[in-house]
Amino acid sequence: MINGFPHIPYARESYSPEEMLQRAQQYYQWLDQRRTVRDISNQPVSREVIEQIVSAASSAPSGAHKQPWTFCLVSDSSMKKKIREAAEEEEYQSYHGRMSDRWLQDLQAIGTDWHKPFLEEAPWLIIVFKKVYELENGEKHNNYYVNESVGLACGFLLTAIHHAGLVALTHTPSPMNFLSKILDRPANERPFLLIPVGYPKDEALVPDLQRKSLSEVAVFFE
Repeated sequence: MINGFPHIPYARESYSPEEMLQRAQQYYQWLDQRRTVRDISNQPVSREVIEQIVSAASSAPSGAHKQPWTFCLVSDSSMKKKIREAAEEEEYQSYHGRMSDRWLQDLQAIGTDWHKPFLEEAPWLIIVFKKVYELENGEKHNNYYVNESVGLACGFLLTAIHHAGLVALTHTPSPMNFLSKILDRPANERPFLLIPVGYPKDEALVPDLQRKSLSEVAVFFE
């Protein structure tokens, strides 16, 4: 017991330095194959697979273990159509006035525009909501480090999707308030990410881009 709360021993398998390095290298090489994919097939994906993926995402750490997230899982075609129409309306405005010239220029290499067919074609849409606060007996109780916690859960989610052999796209139409209305979410939830999930199309293409090298993203102090 710590502060009156039960604690349990932690134990898991450990590895020799050599095996640890090998496992770390293999994991990086596997995860480096993950790509954002917009050409998503309408091939069905079972609910059971999505349930396991979301369960993995929900194992992420969170501030004070509040787990301030809700995953809305949409496969209904009529609801996907509503989401696409609302998202494209916002995206049209973004591409025709909201975005700066520099932003539009940077997007040219990726090849995006305001058309978002993947929102209907993908067998599942995972809409991640962040819970700004909890409601208990009509009283508000703030959550802690909400953005950081939900961001971590989304990272776990993308890794789980990749591990299942599926692809995903982190879509961020702005503003995203239409998602709260379409999905009838409570006032304490805010849309965070809209993620289409499925198999890649046979003819799927991705930009020929390179990730930054380790020396560009890491600084060691030894």
